Amino acid sequence: MDDKISQKAIEQYSEAYAFKIVSAFFDSKERITGPEIMTLCDIKQVNLFVLRELMRVWRVESQNLKSPYFNYQAKEVTEAMHHFQNTLSNHISVSRTDLLPLLKNAVSQALYAVLSPYDFYSNTLDRQGQGYINISDLRSDIKYLKINQAPLEKLVQKLEEKKLTRISGNEAFALLDSILEEVNFTPEDIESHVEQFSKVVPLEVGKLYEPKVNSLPKGITPVERKPELVGASATKPAGNHYQKASPIKNSLTINQKFMFTKILFNGDFEIFSQAIERLDALNNLGQALDYLETHYKEWDKESEEYQEFLSLVERRFVIGSQ
Repeated sequence: MDDKISQKAIEQYSEAYAFKIVSAFFDSKERITGPEIMTLCDIKQVNLFVLRELMRVWRVESQNLKSPYFNYQAKEVTEAMHHFQNTLSNHISVSRTDLLPLLKNAVSQALYAVLSPYDFYSNTLDRQGQGYINISDLRSDIKYLKINQAPLEKLVQKLEEKKLTRISGNEAFALLDSILEEVNFTPEDIESHVEQFSKVVPLEVGKLYEPKVNSLPKGITPVERKPELVGASATKPAGNHYQKASPIKNSLTINQKFMFTKILFNGDFEIFSQAIERLDALNNLGQALDYLETHYKEWDKESEEYQEFLSLVERRFVIGSQ
């Protein structure tokens, strides 16, 4: 299983990269135009993601146009709004202060697309929001993706073939999982991309990943998996009590979602999601271990997938003082 990307490290690198690019451009100019954004840096994907974010802003602003007096959904009005968007896109004008956070986010997303496309897919689907994904919005976003884009393009194609206008996040993840297996997706080689980033700010890929640690955070003693801890009455071992940490569902990468679904839950994403919800609702580690032993005793406890899943369950609970 791949190591987990460090969000903090990505943000630090992205900030340094964006600051250097912005400083060089605005040394002689006060604002940047759309055509200039397209050539802002040598990495085309970064430039495209800046434009993508600007178009998202337009999409949100236009969706806020509501009135008890005017029909903004009328065909002629939507066509006129689309024409207006195209015209406005030719008159982009952004200051240094406003460009910097856009560029920083663009660099961050480009790094995810290169180094961890599965996490990038997760971010793309999650940010559609509200538990449902609008197919038209997803299609618009993917137009700006030029790295490891095939699985998301295939996803949109399948959704359009089904004549869907929106889909739940869980359904989208499950469909994307089947697509990745169907096309035997292999991410692009990262070396050329790393070289491009390094021309501006040296990029050491190893520093962008979380350091390898034991299954529990520093200072936490791993729980011995003794028989007496596995059972309905095993609410806490002597001398310790358990407090809930962040939910398991919030710590899962899309890589892990795909791996656990395929290996541990027989490819059924819905059953996997239900199991995670059940584990997150439990009160302590004893109950969690009891739940796993009762419902999934057939799992190979020596497998990498089981050990990684168990470590996430353990992280759900923090050992506190008496």
